[in-house]
Amino acid sequence: MRQLRGKALNQFLRTIEAPNRLDMVFVLQDMQDPINVGSAFRIADAAGVRRMILTGITTCPPHPLIKKVGRGRDRRIRWEYVEDAATALGDLRDEGYEAIAVEIATDAKRFDRCDYPAKLALVMGHEDHGVTNRTLAACDGAVYLPMLGKGASLNVHVSLGVGAYHVLSQYDQEPEAS
Repeated sequence: MRQLRGKALNQFLRTIEAPNRLDMVFVLQDMQDPINVGSAFRIADAAGVRRMILTGITTCPPHPLIKKVGRGRDRRIRWEYVEDAATALGDLRDEGYEAIAVEIATDAKRFDRCDYPAKLALVMGHEDHGVTNRTLAACDGAVYLPMLGKGASLNVHVSLGVGAYHVLSQYDQEPEAS
């Protein structure tokens, strides 16, 4: 076994297909740190997410750290700014999306025990305060990542990556024969 590089890596990456039954949007609510925002753009690109909505006090492109950390993915992923996350979620609901927040909240389900909708708005909150109660009230549900150590949470972009790839794994399976 050896690491793929150059042409071999590019050929391999072209063989990977995104699940066509999944339409996922990232909604970033009040994510201030441009490093987390840049990471979110990079995760979006890696996970086949074609649209992000930045809300509230979220740092928006152009920003040098977003560009550097995101490796320019902010130019590839379509993004828009909406001042209020609840308003953005209402608009997404009108488009047929269901909103699931990644947040430790009442009635939240463990992230790997949730059935995610095929049109999903995955909502992430502020680095310190998380998803606000107002935004949670506009969501259809919430999931949490179990924390087995002393810490109460992971870095927000790490949580986004874990959540997004879990959703992908749920949709990357062959449909069951009926």
